[in-house]
Amino acid sequence: MDLNHLRSDGTAHMVDVSGKQVSTRSATARGIVRMAPHAVQALRGGTVPKGDALGVARVAGIQAAKRTPELVPLAHPVAVHAVEVDLDVTDAGVEITATVRTADRTGVEMEALTCVSVAALAMVDMVKAVDKETTIEEVRVTAKSGGRSGDWVRGEP
Repeated sequence: MDLNHLRSDGTAHMVDVSGKQVSTRSATARGIVRMAPHAVQALRGGTVPKGDALGVARVAGIQAAKRTPELVPLAHPVAVHAVEVDLDVTDAGVEITATVRTADRTGVEMEALTCVSVAALAMVDMVKAVDKETTIEEVRVTAKSGGRSGDWVRGEP
């Protein structure tokens, strides 16, 4: 496997993507915020003490996608052209799905993962007064499209 983020001396560097062609790319990531039934009930009933937990988490995710290169050292600054964040309240908690799109020289997998992660963190912050045992689980890329490596979809049960 060619590790192009490493120089011959083993130190990390940012890969030069300036010679790559601009193409339309997208990435989708998912994660779950697990919480107690009474916290789910508070979300569904709109009684979370801090307010609109779903709205806050959605905006936090969008902001995070746009700031990914500030948080992930070797992530390239890319033009984030669209971010969709869906939060589905289930009996187990909140399932978060984010899709990020660009027309650029490199993909947006890190942006999608950052979006889901920060949306999940915001959700935990919003419900922590209701459920101190809330957890973030299963954050992963589920699909990507565009670029030299083409399309990919995670095989999930």
